[in-house]
Amino acid sequence: MNDKRKRIGILTSGGDCPGLNAVIHAVVKAAESKNWEVYGLPYGTDGFQYIAQKKCSRKELEKFRLTEQCYELPGKIRGVDVLQFFSGSILGSISKGHPEDPNVKKEILEGYKKLELDALIAIGGDGSLKIIYDLAQEGRWNLIAIPKTIDNDVPLTEFCVGFTTAVEVVTQALYDLTFTAASHDRIIIVEVMGRDAGHLALHGGIAGGADIILIPELTPHLSLDVLHGCCEKLSNLQQCSRHFGLVVIAEGVKNQHKEKEDRIGDYLKREIQEYSGFLHHENHPEFGPLKDMDMRVTVLGHLQRSHPPVAWDRLLATAFGVRAIKLIEEGQYDKLVVWKKGGVEVEPLSKVIKTIKESHENKQCPCPSPVEKDDCMVKTARSLGIYLGDSNKDLGSSSSFSCSCRN
Repeated sequence: MNDKRKRIGILTSGGDCPGLNAVIHAVVKAAESKNWEVYGLPYGTDGFQYIAQKKCSRKELEKFRLTEQCYELPGKIRGVDVLQFFSGSILGSISKGHPEDPNVKKEILEGYKKLELDALIAIGGDGSLKIIYDLAQEGRWNLIAIPKTIDNDVPLTEFCVGFTTAVEVVTQALYDLTFTAASHDRIIIVEVMGRDAGHLALHGGIAGGADIILIPELTPHLSLDVLHGCCEKLSNLQQCSRHFGLVVIAEGVKNQHKEKEDRIGDYLKREIQEYSGFLHHENHPEFGPLKDMDMRVTVLGHLQRSHPPVAWDRLLATAFGVRAIKLIEEGQYDKLVVWKKGGVEVEPLSKVIKTIKESHENKQCPCPSPVEKDDCMVKTARSLGIYLGDSNKDLGSSSSFSCSCRN
């Protein structure tokens, strides 16, 4: 073990999420207890590029240093302890693509070298960690990674920083929308984030009392069978004297033609209205009330990212940050800090990145850690009678409707 005073870099990259500042808080506190120095890179790897471009002197580099007293608010609050309560990232973040420009890559590597870091802690999702890992390999950086994303799709960890808070936002939104839906006999469709992964929609939908949950892993696109099942589920609710409904759909579900929609919630609304009207016209009178129901769409958007971290995300972020410093102390690099079986563990970063790269190359399953069909929460949803987009057979094949309804 090397006892020399270490210089640690830390950055946040990719989309922001609740809990990033809690990681920074933990890293600074744990590092300063060992008399180490921590340097915060503004806007991810752009911080290294800035250092190289400005040819920062040793004195100027000290502006990047984080200490327990580095963060101040008006009044008597001082230090990093308040950071764990804030959303976003005090360092700023970037969600650009891979730095293909060789000059940009050269500047990033030069900036890292100029800062004279002993190790770098990168907090990122699957895409940004892959980019930083490639840079670290080329520059021979000592890298420790911490997983964060509201999609919860970084491989080999049960929880990523930010996920639990985002689930809480979706759950609260569904709770609030239940009462306005019931008051006006409406069906409300809630579109949530999840480009390739449905963890957020699934967990939030179950906790929030959704009647239908559509996610990319189980419903890659809105086929006629899926629409048929949605209409039947909503019609059955009405026949049981439930005159409102809640539908959750992840943004990554594609349209009938397997194409991406900018507003998949609005698309689903139009399709349900059109299809239920067609069913009613084709001598299925039970769908009559459904075609006349008022439907509204709510897109939660960046609200899912912006909420202050709930207690679990603060605890997870803190445990991850402390473990990252411990790994640096032990000289264990190229590791991903993960949560498994009720505790913090470590996985080889090379193994994680290999899974991410293979998934990104797989057009059929681009998600590195998808919701599995036998997932506990999938089984839970089915047991509750939540419709998940399974092909429906109760009213016969929907193929007989396709020609007249979709031409």
